[in-house]
Amino acid sequence: MKALYFAWVRERIGLAEEDIAPPGEVVTVRQLIDWLSARGEGYAAAFANPATIRAAVDKIHAAPDAPIVAAREIAFFPPMTGG
Repeated sequence: MKALYFAWVRERIGLAEEDIAPPGEVVTVRQLIDWLSARGEGYAAAFANPATIRAAVDKIHAAPDAPIVAAREIAFFPPMTGG
């Protein structure tokens, strides 16, 4: 699956996107965040406070317990504010 990173999530990780292959036991957005956090210092910094991360699975906003098993794309971004 493709992981997309936006705003300060992208800055901390150092990538705008990448192809990832999480292990089979990673089946929810939250588990994917935990798995990504363990991949290195930048990932750990980006996902240090999971409550501040929003996700979209195949372009649809997703809760932390949303399944990712059949996903082709997962995007991570901070909360947005209007102006």
